[in-house]
Amino acid sequence: MQKRFPFLSLSAYGSGWSANRRIAIVITAVAVLLAIAAIVAVLTGGKNSQQAPDAAASALPTGSPSFSDAAPSPSSGAGSVPAPPQVAEPVAYAKAAAQMLWSYDTRTTTRDQQLAGMRAWMTTKTKYTDWASVSGQVPDPVLWSRMTDQDQYATAAVSEGHYPSAFKEALADDPSAITEAYVFIVTVNGKQTLSWQKGGGGGAEERAVTLAVQCRPNHDCTLSAIAPNVTQ
Repeated sequence: MQKRFPFLSLSAYGSGWSANRRIAIVITAVAVLLAIAAIVAVLTGGKNSQQAPDAAASALPTGSPSFSDAAPSPSSGAGSVPAPPQVAEPVAYAKAAAQMLWSYDTRTTTRDQQLAGMRAWMTTKTKYTDWASVSGQVPDPVLWSRMTDQDQYATAAVSEGHYPSAFKEALADDPSAITEAYVFIVTVNGKQTLSWQKGGGGGAEERAVTLAVQCRPNHDCTLSAIAPNVTQ
């Protein structure tokens, strides 16, 4: 029977966390610019359940290596990971970041290169960054090696991006709050297509992710964090 291997999946990050912990991370990231009550109301409005595991990931045996937030090697380069665009508009940057997060190529890129390339998209303002939420999308070294053995790669297409209603409502309640950190919350939708050359396997899946993006005046945007799904 043909083996299938896991890929960078936004639905996998934080799957073992409690709802309260995931909500707390997002609140911490955006507390300086959002009304706390508005964010808590939306993020606790649903069941905060994760999507079902990807079909490729579910084929792994129990006890498969978990995802890792290891720091990238400074000298590793970025492989096939694209450089962040020089964009000052939050939605445009978030769409580019989502496409980057949903794409990878183990044929040309090592795990360290993948992490280093992703790290380049992050804000350098440590107060507003959650690197673990982003690096957690990358499988651990053993799993990445298995993916490499199968020449696994993924491409992505973004269909749209928008500000969630909670963010828009919070800004309407306090327009000046954004000027403290200039962190914008953007939900992006699209599709990820997975392929592996050995065995000719592949598949596609719809994707949705909510990103925290910092866009300060007279600066290009940067990525702050991946947040739990808020798709309203």
